[in-house]
Amino acid sequence: MKEHYHSPTMADWTGRYDGTQTDYFYQTIEPMILTSPPSEKLSGYALLGFACDLGVVRNQGRAGAKEGPQAIKQALAKLPAIHAHSIYDAGDIVADESGLQVAQTALGNAVCCLLDRGLFPIVLGGGHETAFGHYQGLMKHSGNQAIHIVNIDAHFDLRPIPDDQIGHSGTSFKQIAEHCKLIKQTFNYYCIGIQSVSNTASLFETAKALGVHTLPAEQIFLQGSASVEDFLKPVINSPLPVYLSICLDAFAACYAPGVSSPQPLGIFPWHIIPALKKLVASGNIIAMDMVELAPCFDKDGLTAKLAAQLLWNLLYY
Repeated sequence: MKEHYHSPTMADWTGRYDGTQTDYFYQTIEPMILTSPPSEKLSGYALLGFACDLGVVRNQGRAGAKEGPQAIKQALAKLPAIHAHSIYDAGDIVADESGLQVAQTALGNAVCCLLDRGLFPIVLGGGHETAFGHYQGLMKHSGNQAIHIVNIDAHFDLRPIPDDQIGHSGTSFKQIAEHCKLIKQTFNYYCIGIQSVSNTASLFETAKALGVHTLPAEQIFLQGSASVEDFLKPVINSPLPVYLSICLDAFAACYAPGVSSPQPLGIFPWHIIPALKKLVASGNIIAMDMVELAPCFDKDGLTAKLAAQLLWNLLYY
């Protein structure tokens, strides 16, 4: 992990000053260096960047997501402070020429380190290759404990794994499914916002064969946010811990233009926020990530603001 770990840059955390020291997020965030041993067990949330879009490039997408973590932090900085929780910036895992698998392993080790310290990891991607690295950390910490996975996404990300066994942004959940099979666990995968025009017939067949629970974007538009709450009831009522992954390309391009694959018919933020607040309030979520922000394609920082405000709403439930 050390070779890929960059300590937090507190210069990202700036904003306006209204006369007090605790008005804004940037004034309350605390730095954490993962390579330094902790002096005590902690509690709260830890933001961890994954500056990587190698998986997006391998998936024939538009590069740019490696700049996502910094943009999300800068957008979060300007929001009102959340005083109910301790929130740390734990720095970034940065991919380099050593490749995707090495970066994912480093991310997994960093996630495990945060969990070992008693913290709730919030990984800021990066492409959706983030998910497989994040999952590795969850499994390393828990000893392969069964979990539910909730993915807000236009895509299943269940594409075939290439012959070289190195995945990409479109294979993360197929790789997780293969790991579940290897350790003889059920693949508990819930997808919200799936687009028929963004997934081939073979991907739908793969999802069916793997027992994936699917809530299409069209159904959300027809039935509203209540459909998301109904869909997530089994997850909320289950004793299994939950890993939440939010891919920003699930949202309509008017809300999220700054992604590799913009969605003209994507879902709206308030379609999912009420249900996700209930999921967070259940206490079942153990980790989450926010992925696929590519600032070079963003307009007026809109997608970064969406990512930041989604996180803010889930932290301030």
